[in-house]
Amino acid sequence: MAIDKVLVVDDDRGLLTLMKARLEAAGYGVALSGSGEEALAVAQEQIFNAAIVDLKMEGMDGITLLEQLLKIQPYLPVIILTAHGTIARAVEATKKGAYDFLTKPFESKDVLFRLEKAVEVRRLKVEVDRLRTLVRERYDFDNIVASSEQMQQVLCNVAQIAPTDSTVCLYGESGTGKELIAKAVHMGSLRSAGPFIPINCGAIPEGLLESELFGHIKGAFTGAIRSKKGLLEQADGGTLFLDEISELSPALQVKLLRVFQEYQFYPVGGLKPVKVDIRVVTATNQDLGKAIKEGKFREDLYYRIHVIPIHLPPLRDRPEDIPLLAHYFLRNFNREMNKSLQGFSTEAMQRLMLHRWPGNVRELANVVERAVALARNGEITCDQLLLGTEEFRGSRHDILSLNEAREEFERAYLFQVLTATAGNVSRAASLTGRYRSEFYKMLRKYDLDPNAFRNENAVTGNLVSPVS
Repeated sequence: MAIDKVLVVDDDRGLLTLMKARLEAAGYGVALSGSGEEALAVAQEQIFNAAIVDLKMEGMDGITLLEQLLKIQPYLPVIILTAHGTIARAVEATKKGAYDFLTKPFESKDVLFRLEKAVEVRRLKVEVDRLRTLVRERYDFDNIVASSEQMQQVLCNVAQIAPTDSTVCLYGESGTGKELIAKAVHMGSLRSAGPFIPINCGAIPEGLLESELFGHIKGAFTGAIRSKKGLLEQADGGTLFLDEISELSPALQVKLLRVFQEYQFYPVGGLKPVKVDIRVVTATNQDLGKAIKEGKFREDLYYRIHVIPIHLPPLRDRPEDIPLLAHYFLRNFNREMNKSLQGFSTEAMQRLMLHRWPGNVRELANVVERAVALARNGEITCDQLLLGTEEFRGSRHDILSLNEAREEFERAYLFQVLTATAGNVSRAASLTGRYRSEFYKMLRKYDLDPNAFRNENAVTGNLVSPVS
């Protein structure tokens, strides 16, 4: 296990020697510098977990050194050493980024206690920034791979509205990626450094939902043994994502309407209002207009949340995204299961293209995961896709109209031809006995992009799987 390294800077050689002995005895690695210039040179070559810097030194003083050190190592917690007469200067140093300050003379226990806390603060800052970077990379628009025109338009709209503070309402069936898009909106906004707080309004019992949203004070109800911040307050400075907002009870709809109008609320049992600065993103798989007519959803709340509506198309309406998604999930589950399956057979991919996907992308992920688990080597075949799934065997109870059946056949046929020709339109048109112009017209009818078939086996984008 690597030891924590500390940079100690002081022009008093006796203090440096004493500090080195005490810190090394406590298990730290220590580097000593007698001047600010020397310390900067050392900091250019080594990474430190903390620094202890004397405020008053010959040449470069502690505050100047502090500012230069933080330019080299932004996460570095710096503890300033100061005498009684320079405490005001030490306070100034904390305003400029110093972690803490110690007044001379000091005790070893105090130094070690503050140093331990400083090292832990640095570790947490590094971890938070690492996770923030991962989240930003995961939900950046450029990393959401989709070739269909519908999804490209969705992403274009999201990129435009993300920097604003306007309320967004996402519409789409379950599994189309509403939470994924909500996170992309958050990460593209000026609130990206703040929290993203999701809540599924349909997954929490009505009796608990109010307390979860608004929080409560100690003694507000039986079992409230301590006060608790609600999700609204936790989202302060960031984004609140209300999934399945249509499931809210009429009473909670009234209370949320007031929150969205005034951006303040009362915790359960509370007498003082709590003000919040939040952006609201909502989502639903229901027709809110119909819910209003049926008296299930308040019209005034609808107009409050329906500022920027975004509709996510179901997977069956964007079949050209299926190969991209399927290969992404294949790579993902190959890694998780330590397998090296090469891809899908033509028949298996055709079956994926023909399926109606009532569960959308989430269902596709489940199907591919099961297929990877069942397959041994080579490529995934229809047998692996069909195992254990009656619905996938084609035993549908709903009978398609003749036009629907003809369209399904045509789409599958075009997909098979494009797959066989690797997206070469001239060859595909020749095989089908159609002119290129006719063939292109058929492709447009089914929204099929030949480029998706050229790149089918070379998709390397960091595609993110929708989770709601």
